[in-house]
Amino acid sequence: MSAFFDTKLDRVVGSKKLAKIGIETVRDLMYTVPYRIVQPGELTPLASLRTGDEVTVHAAIADVHSRQKAAGGGFVMNVEITDGVSTMALVFFPRSRGHQAGLLKSFRVGEEGLFSGKVGEYRGERQLAHPTYHMLREGEDMEGALAEYRRATPIYPRKGSVQTWDVHRAARTVVQMLQPDDVPDLVPESVRSAEHIPGAVEVFRGLHTPETEADWRRAIQALRVEEAFVLQTELLRRRAATRAVPTTARPGRAGGILDAFDAAMPYTLTNGQRTVGEQIAADLASATPMMRLLQGDVGTGKTLVALRAMLQVVDSGGQGALLAPTEVLAQQHHRTINALMGPLAEAGMIGGDPNGTRVELLTAALSAPARRQALANVASGTAGIVVGTHSLLSEQVQFADLGVIVVDEQHRFGVEQRDILRARSGGSVHSLVMTATPIPRTVAMTAFGDLETSTLAERPGGGAGVDTHLVPMDRPAYMARVWQLARAAVDRGERVFVVCPRIDASAPTATDEDDGAWDLPDEQDTPQLASVAEISERLRALPQFAGVEIGTLHSRMSTEAKDRAMAAFAAGEVPILVSTTVVEVGVDVPTATIMVIMDADRFGLSQLHQLRGRVGRGTLRGTCFAVSSHLTAGAEDTVTVKRLHAFAGTTDGFKLAETDLELRREGDVLGAAQSGRASSLATLRVLADRELIERARGAAGELLAADPELSTMPDLAAELRRLEETRLADYLEMS
Repeated sequence: MSAFFDTKLDRVVGSKKLAKIGIETVRDLMYTVPYRIVQPGELTPLASLRTGDEVTVHAAIADVHSRQKAAGGGFVMNVEITDGVSTMALVFFPRSRGHQAGLLKSFRVGEEGLFSGKVGEYRGERQLAHPTYHMLREGEDMEGALAEYRRATPIYPRKGSVQTWDVHRAARTVVQMLQPDDVPDLVPESVRSAEHIPGAVEVFRGLHTPETEADWRRAIQALRVEEAFVLQTELLRRRAATRAVPTTARPGRAGGILDAFDAAMPYTLTNGQRTVGEQIAADLASATPMMRLLQGDVGTGKTLVALRAMLQVVDSGGQGALLAPTEVLAQQHHRTINALMGPLAEAGMIGGDPNGTRVELLTAALSAPARRQALANVASGTAGIVVGTHSLLSEQVQFADLGVIVVDEQHRFGVEQRDILRARSGGSVHSLVMTATPIPRTVAMTAFGDLETSTLAERPGGGAGVDTHLVPMDRPAYMARVWQLARAAVDRGERVFVVCPRIDASAPTATDEDDGAWDLPDEQDTPQLASVAEISERLRALPQFAGVEIGTLHSRMSTEAKDRAMAAFAAGEVPILVSTTVVEVGVDVPTATIMVIMDADRFGLSQLHQLRGRVGRGTLRGTCFAVSSHLTAGAEDTVTVKRLHAFAGTTDGFKLAETDLELRREGDVLGAAQSGRASSLATLRVLADRELIERARGAAGELLAADPELSTMPDLAAELRRLEETRLADYLEMS
């Protein structure tokens, strides 16, 4: 392959304009995918446009009129466009007569054009204010212009000042220059033949300069095949590389701490816990590193399964490390494990079991003396189990014999963090990654393809369950009823969570890794989101909460303050806790029965599901109120409202995960930013393309079995090296 594909784009097209949006090389441009195609005479259905959408529409000029402003100088020009059924206004504000005359000359009734901007609303009518535009006209070369007009026109996403025609013009220039040797061939001929897709050069011609929409659709399908194949090849190579480095087998021993723990356990394992436990035990007993994903819905007992795995390693002379994404969750795991183990977690202490071990907590909030002691216990092997946050990744943390890494809420971490812990142990250890966010099979295969997958579906004891209700924020009577029910719960001795997307009014929507509300890509930003500071003060002022203590919890608080807040809440001293999403996972208060989620539309479905899982965990049935300003008449068909209704309609985490995939873009589900092929799935759809993904995985496996070094596919080998070197493959690990 020639170096042309990696040439700086400005050297080819003579402009650096596209670099403003990250399109810097020929490669970047070729993989910038048009999201639709318009044919000559095909107009965009204007009725389908929503307020807040960034759009490029293909429509005809229906009417043009202009008037001088009554005050302030300048003009107002209204251009009415039509798709043949509906109309919509374009609004311009010419500053001078010359500017006005130029616009009037541009817009001629009956002519068609592309108009790009953000859909706004004025007096109940949708409009594009000062859109950029490109009129579709015949040039001086009449025959050439007509031929060009008859071609399908790709429409690219609008970003900043870069318009669809800017991208198309550059792409057309580059495609005309492409030669077969310029384009990397990443897919074996056998796969191209089986999937009925054209060669690489033809793919980019069909993508950027299609004769028809069918050409474009064939190109899109070819890119999906390529993306699936490259993705699965990379995942399988990672898996093979990790498993090729042997680790110490940890088979456990009869009569050890695991047997003592099982004997003292006051309840029996569920069938699922027993089955998954046997799978993990067999993995640990092998010298091939375990690489297993444990997924389980809220309350299915993943922590118990992970603890039993770590105890098997302790019985084998090793240590287990549990990496949690937040201090609140790390502390919760530490308390839970100590409570489950009892004297077995207190070896060397008064009343401790001499055959037990120690469970150490390592977070950044430890005092210097406590940290020194904890580090010494970890380094000496006194602590068989170590629970911590990112502090576990510090170079100061040295394990005596790390045997297994348990990563909780894997989507909060990347592969690099697992590798750091592996390196601390001399290279290779067993890995168990857990998630409480149920993952559809194809997502697991796409995002965690280097891992074996185990699933816990059965809840120990079942729990009392949760009822979910949607509450319009702008209906005072409804909100009053929510707070009335909250007070009644407090009077019964129960606890109430109130979750907000912000800490205070000055904070952005996502404050840090602990307090992250999800900024919806398809809605306008909402300036006044509920905050912990505002809501807690508002509740204290309500007469129905007179005499009721209301606490707060968020990531800016010190560890001691967080501990005090949770302890007071659990004990009932402070029965109402206004919090950010630090309570999303792991927090277990059996008497908590009401969850009020303010601005619920700002959270993803999986996060809403996790928050709801904080109530109804004991014998008392829970109630979740999802409060949103979007629950208004006429908004039923928006993605936001569909998401909220899906949340209220089921407590099945796997159904919600499938719905999340249907309603959200693929890259978002995989935790990646939407900035093109470099950082997310560009064309592959993990639900719709599940069969393609499975075929790609099979083909990738066959290729690697026959040619592990990819010597017959040098372009593919180079592409995988490029991904690794530039760290663009991080999205594979849900980072």
